Amino acid sequence: MKEQKIQAFEWFRALRDRVVESFLLIEGQSPTDPKIEKRKWDRPGGGGGESTIIYGDIFEKVGVNISKVYGKFADSVVNEIPGASESNGEFWASGISLVSHMQSPLVPAAHMNTRLIYTSKQWFGGGMDFTPTYKNEEDYKYIHESIKTTCDKFDAEYYLKFKEQCDNYFFLQHRKEPRGIGGIFYDNLNSGRWENDFKFTKAVGETFLKIYLHIIRQHMRKPWTKEQRETQLIKRGRYVEFNLLYDRGTKFGLMTDGNPDAIMMSMPPLVKWM
Repeated sequence: MKEQKIQAFEWFRALRDRVVESFLLIEGQSPTDPKIEKRKWDRPGGGGGESTIIYGDIFEKVGVNISKVYGKFADSVVNEIPGASESNGEFWASGISLVSHMQSPLVPAAHMNTRLIYTSKQWFGGGMDFTPTYKNEEDYKYIHESIKTTCDKFDAEYYLKFKEQCDNYFFLQHRKEPRGIGGIFYDNLNSGRWENDFKFTKAVGETFLKIYLHIIRQHMRKPWTKEQRETQLIKRGRYVEFNLLYDRGTKFGLMTDGNPDAIMMSMPPLVKWM
């Protein structure tokens, strides 16, 4: 178990480094230097994490978090976490989380996270989803075909199962509308083959990076209007509503005494409501 935890955390850290390097290469094509903020935080009770946030001409704000936290859940939340009551509240969790909000309304916002959690049980979770201001059928097809290709390498049922879970999860019940165009979402993944589940989780991160870099390059130089920007800012309001009302990652971070700034990193820098 110790070796598995080490492998997982090292992967999350390596993926963070690849993502940040790739995004900075893209941002380097703009005329001004990006602002980069790096923060480290310690969790009371055990562990901590690191945040990297980039503000630029192409990425209005993109944040990448990695964390490794452990200790005991508060008694008030033990019954909400699988296996926590059987472990007397003891847990260990590590993961990577990314949220990107772009300057251009023609490039979708994106979210990706993967994680490994131990209580008396063990499981992987995560996924990716995309939130365009304007739906582009070519992008939609590319995203979902790429994800399906990855899923099919591991299990022919994964894509449809995890796509449905994504569509159901990233849905704003109070507005009766989806947050974006979906992707995949999975949780409590334990097939009994740890190495295979870990390979799948790594493939999710790699596939996300491939997809998003392609889409950014396709659209980042296209001109856009003030009206399109206004529509983008209103669309971001839906993003905020979901993260504050429904997001499990937000709730888990707060339940485990995570760093509030890192947890709220997903929020866009500018947003409007009608």
